[in-house]
Amino acid sequence: MNPSRIIELLRSGEANQSALVQGWVRTKRESKELTFLEINDGSSLKGLQIIVGKDLPDYADIIKQITTGASIAVAGQLVDSPAKGQRIEMQADQVTVFGTADAEQYPLQKKRHSFEFLRTIAHLRPRTNTLGAVFRVRNACAYAIHRFFQERGFIWVHTPIITASDCEGAGEMFAVTAMDLANVAKVDPKATPNVANQSSQSVDFSQDFFGKPTFLTVSGQLEAEIMAMAFSNVYTFGPTFRAENSNTSRHLAEFWMIEPEMAFCDLEGDADLAEAFLKYIFSYVLENCPEDMAFFQQRINDQVMSNAEKIINEEFERISYTKAIEILLASSKQFEFPVEWGIDLQSEHERYLAEDHFQKPVIIMDYPAGIKAFYMRLSDESTDKQTVRAMDVIAPGIGEIIGGSQREERLDILEARLKAKGLDPEEYWWYLDLRRYGTVPHAGFGLGFERLVQFMTGMSNIRDVIPFPRSPQNAEF
Repeated sequence: MNPSRIIELLRSGEANQSALVQGWVRTKRESKELTFLEINDGSSLKGLQIIVGKDLPDYADIIKQITTGASIAVAGQLVDSPAKGQRIEMQADQVTVFGTADAEQYPLQKKRHSFEFLRTIAHLRPRTNTLGAVFRVRNACAYAIHRFFQERGFIWVHTPIITASDCEGAGEMFAVTAMDLANVAKVDPKATPNVANQSSQSVDFSQDFFGKPTFLTVSGQLEAEIMAMAFSNVYTFGPTFRAENSNTSRHLAEFWMIEPEMAFCDLEGDADLAEAFLKYIFSYVLENCPEDMAFFQQRINDQVMSNAEKIINEEFERISYTKAIEILLASSKQFEFPVEWGIDLQSEHERYLAEDHFQKPVIIMDYPAGIKAFYMRLSDESTDKQTVRAMDVIAPGIGEIIGGSQREERLDILEARLKAKGLDPEEYWWYLDLRRYGTVPHAGFGLGFERLVQFMTGMSNIRDVIPFPRSPQNAEF
């Protein structure tokens, strides 16, 4: 008999149906004549109740081996359940124990554990109700993301993890090297007199694996732009890295990013796609993970469903950055970070706009050029307050969730922007070539996958929505 997934039996199993299930024991309760087990295989929030009678061959020996955490297989018959809250249960005809779990040492006993404690046992925490629900929703989000773009004719491109360019220009990058760090090769200024500004203490990267300084990527955007110049509409979905020493509930050193890039597209088209994208993902998850989402609403954050419904049902408000500043200045709210034109909006400012003022998702457009990256298109309007064609999507409950822009397609302006940001145009020769050979208006956005899952589930710490979080001083598992 082929094993059945427990979620399939809970949803559509019928009385008198023979079935085989495999999983891990969540609970065990013994009476004089029967033993009641709850078994879970990770496919659903709820487990399947198993009734084991004393007429089972080797009953006493088998039951003695079974404790919380043990892995077993059970063959038997489904029956209607008289218990409240469950439709069916299984009468066991055969029980096989694959692996035992010492009841004295198994960390996940039937009690509430803190998320801080569960992070120390990341190899076991997926077996808990909360983390199990998180990772099922994460899986559904990932599938929906691919489906959204594939249905629209986008090409999924794999951008490099190792790169020599800093897309954001912030310098918060992890270095990649094959050098022996205890004996790093150094530049000899006498042997290389043509190397400017080098000292005897400078690293000779020509001796390294790639022959130049290389890093873990902070974004696949620049490479995605290359592919968009050939395929029109593309997207990336992969790991990115930030060496930002921020030990907070909102930051990770390793996280996943979704970055679509569209040729022949402006900022308005970019915003249209971002709004449609969020509506699609939330709708898919609510439809396919109803039990998990109800769990988050009940046990984690009672705003989960209302936030999701605002994403799905509300038309996103669209305002300029200048208008956002005017709204913030006109409010009676005392902000921790002062408000004036030219600041980078903080989370408290974004959440006031989305939660208090508009009470729905908001797309803020046309930010000051001085606080945005070199690749964002300068607005055509010539004013004292120069802006770029950038946007942020902010949502109730979390603030910024998507950041995007129309890219600068004009060669001369892009070169000037690189220099103004202190970047060497020679290092971006290939990026500039895209403007020399068939340049087009194009746009895209970036979405941190973990930020999306955190918002969707209501989890308070981003380290609890990725299986193995990487953060300052933490690289376990």
